[in-house]
Amino acid sequence: MLTHPNIDPIAFSIGPLAVRWYGLMYLAGFAIGWWLGTRRIAKGQAPITRAQLDDLLFLIVLGVILGGRLGYVLFYKPSYYAAHPLEILAIWQGGMSFHGGLLGVTLALVVAARRHGVDWLRLTDFIAPLVPPGIAAGRLGNFINAELPGRVTGVPWGMVFPGAGDAPRHPSQLYQFALEGLVLFVLLWWFSSKPRPRGQVSALFLLGYGGLRFLAEFAREPDSFIGYLALGLTMGQWLCLAMIAAGAALLIWSRR
Repeated sequence: MLTHPNIDPIAFSIGPLAVRWYGLMYLAGFAIGWWLGTRRIAKGQAPITRAQLDDLLFLIVLGVILGGRLGYVLFYKPSYYAAHPLEILAIWQGGMSFHGGLLGVTLALVVAARRHGVDWLRLTDFIAPLVPPGIAAGRLGNFINAELPGRVTGVPWGMVFPGAGDAPRHPSQLYQFALEGLVLFVLLWWFSSKPRPRGQVSALFLLGYGGLRFLAEFAREPDSFIGYLALGLTMGQWLCLAMIAAGAALLIWSRR
């Protein structure tokens, strides 16, 4: 049995300003994605220029933050935030939805594609392999904050998390770091290294993330205010099933 290292969520302070590890992880994810994008552009494997990538990064950051927060509000706690609307702005308290962030980024890519006269699916195919490092960084942020712990387990690497009782739990944040971050990145980077029909890289992202997150959810404790939904699945799993369906439809359309 292991014990969570109980890392201080504040990395450092500058006067009254507290810089949190969670925010630094987001920053690292965006930076890595930007760097990988510049590598693809330098090799002529991108539908946009370096200047357009810089412009796109700003829109993606907005999409992740606004979409992630609004997705959490609408998918997970609509009644609570309807009663406490001002707390929607308190993103430092946690509460971000990947699926909401994905919708926000999708909208950002629609705007960018129209602005730069680029085919939207070509743009999403370019961006998809750049996303998993950001997902991995976010999961490390979850682990540092000791949030989203896993279900109670008897495996030797079970971990006791602060505020989650004395029973060891799956370190599900690390599972998601490995699956949705590392495994998905390797898969997408390899698949997109050669020319593919438009939409196929994006389809693989939807299928890959949806499937890997669906599996990881079996080790993750569902949110106490939602619990298990129909068929004993969690909210995250149902949202992933929608992703898988969308990915399958896109893959079939792309092949035709």
